[in-house]
Amino acid sequence: MFTKEIYIQRRDILKTTAGSGLLLFLGNDECGMNYEDNAHDFRQDSTFLYYFGLSYAGLAAVINIDDDDTIIFGDEISLDHIVWMGTQPSLKEKSEGAGVQKTLPSSKLPDYLNAAANA
Repeated sequence: MFTKEIYIQRRDILKTTAGSGLLLFLGNDECGMNYEDNAHDFRQDSTFLYYFGLSYAGLAAVINIDDDDTIIFGDEISLDHIVWMGTQPSLKEKSEGAGVQKTLPSSKLPDYLNAAANA
C-alpha cells in the first residue's frame, strides 16, 4: 500500500475529471472453491485497489463529488475471525490509511444509493 496522499491525489484527479455526480466502486468478495471457508486466494478489484489501496474482501466505496464526500462501506470482522486470525485493524483504521475518514456498514450502501438517486 502506498501512502494515503497517493490515494487522495488519485481520487482528486478522478473527481476533477468526472466533474460531478456519484462514483461507485465495488470491491471483490472471496470466492469459495467448494465451500465458503475454502476460498481461492483473494484478489481485489484493480480499480478499487488503485483508488483506495485496500485489499480486503467485501468492501465498496462511494465518492460523492458534489458533496465532496468519500465513504468506504464494509463490515468489521467477527469474533470468530479474531479467534482464527488474531487481532486485526478495524475498518476505520484501514480506511484512514487510504485517506478516507468515513466508514459505514455494508448494509447501509443500498440506503445511501437510494437516497442519492432520489435527491
